[in-house]
Amino acid sequence: MTTVSQYWGPMEPFEPPKSPEPLRPALTVRQVLSLERVSAGEPEVVAGSAQLDRPVRWVHVAEAADVGVMLSGGEMVLTTGVLLAGDEGAQAEYVRSLHRAEAAAVVLGLGRAFPATPDAMRRAAERCGLPMIVLHRPFPFAELTEEVQSRLVRRKFAAVSLSEAVRTALTGLITAGAPLQSLLDEIAHHTGCPVVVTNLAHRVLATAGERSAVDDVLRDWERIARQAWGPHPGRSGTGGGAEGDGWIRAELGGRGERWGQIMLCGYRGDTAGGRMLADRAAEALVLHRMLGGATAHTWEEQSAHGLLTDLVSGVVPARQLLPRARAAGLPVNRRTFVPLVVRDAGASRLERLLRLLGLSGLVAELTDETTAVLLSLARDQDAEALAAHFAARLRTETGEAHTVVAAAAPRIAWDDVPAGLREAQHVADAVAGSSAALDLPAVVRLRDVHLRGLIRLLRDDPHVQSFAERELDGLLCAAGEELLAVLRTYLATGRNKSRTAQLHHVSRPALYRRLEAIESRLGVDLDDFEQAASVHIALLAHDAQHAGNP
Repeated sequence: MTTVSQYWGPMEPFEPPKSPEPLRPALTVRQVLSLERVSAGEPEVVAGSAQLDRPVRWVHVAEAADVGVMLSGGEMVLTTGVLLAGDEGAQAEYVRSLHRAEAAAVVLGLGRAFPATPDAMRRAAERCGLPMIVLHRPFPFAELTEEVQSRLVRRKFAAVSLSEAVRTALTGLITAGAPLQSLLDEIAHHTGCPVVVTNLAHRVLATAGERSAVDDVLRDWERIARQAWGPHPGRSGTGGGAEGDGWIRAELGGRGERWGQIMLCGYRGDTAGGRMLADRAAEALVLHRMLGGATAHTWEEQSAHGLLTDLVSGVVPARQLLPRARAAGLPVNRRTFVPLVVRDAGASRLERLLRLLGLSGLVAELTDETTAVLLSLARDQDAEALAAHFAARLRTETGEAHTVVAAAAPRIAWDDVPAGLREAQHVADAVAGSSAALDLPAVVRLRDVHLRGLIRLLRDDPHVQSFAERELDGLLCAAGEELLAVLRTYLATGRNKSRTAQLHHVSRPALYRRLEAIESRLGVDLDDFEQAASVHIALLAHDAQHAGNP
């Protein structure tokens, strides 16, 4: 089976639904002894008292001396010892055979065969760590087996019902086209614990569950990953001996290829039930991936997208996002962060370039035109030089001499990263559609956008909008679109007619005619500096207001 990693989408304020009660562990020896019917037999624990929390899988009545060969583990064996009386060697071997068969406990009914606790059996049980209980009053074993078996059957039926309920819920979400996060939220709802999906390098790709509990897991993720991921033979299980603590994982993969894991972190119910839930989750995630055409690489992009989007938006404080960044594999200790926003270059290309240059960072598409890159550099590395090298290599890779790489000033503190990303995004937006005409440097910074940056900030002011419409009224129609493009280039090049004609692939006389048409429609003299400046500001405001389609 295959599975997906939970997609970390932008984090909205989250109120988790009330989780169903997890499947409680199978009856333990201690719980069996506390049953009302058992107490009538006056039970006494004479050995193995430290092992009373062992799970009881079944109750078996047996008088045969070689009963151990008939057991498969987890049984509570009830006996009167009638065939063991008078032979201390047989009594000790009886206990040892139960221990070898991994029985949960042995219950001896005192009576004619053994009026008192046999020391040979008690000593053997104590040495083996096998709980041994004696019943001081006659007690019908059938009542005990009936009581325990009925409880165990009910629990097994509950487990099957839960498995089908989870499968039905997840299948319904998949067929309804629900996003991956919805599946993970549903899994977390049924398990009542944090759910974490990772790639093969144990980098966290997605999580679900109550936010504070997830944050607690992510803060200590490096230690958890080291302890939890050890060799294990099957599709699902636990690593590092953590099974008793509810750390249950399932492999994600298919067609002979593994590509990740899903982990239930601190599941409070029965381990077998937790493994069942992890397997159902893995099956659903795999199916979701197959039907959606997604790849593990896509999930990593979604994870980075969610983290960077949350950083840019400021909805979640940066400090709360630090465990997510660390768990996603971004180096964060004693680092310099360089926020970049690249125009017209896809996330896949930028990720390949980061790997080629040996740089650590996260990449995510913010819009159809812009992609954020957050570089994480060692403190002794030259951040500006590496950003310039990154931009130069990108231009070489794309073959586009005017690819825009907008950068904010390097940040030392993680809390300053969101402001840096917003600054880089502002710079990228300020030069949208004009990079060729402006002849920008390889890395564009706030100081390079001048008036464009200011107009970008003021673009939503009603007075600025009215000014732009008034100044450009003669060109704001379908017939004026071509002239508006010529005007944009003419002003961006500093009213350089030769450069404008070259960029528009027209002769100079043809350009002159178009400029005359522009002046006529607007009623201005573009050779007059003040009038040209006024039209230029209006055009910058117009483009800022229509940034998606300048």
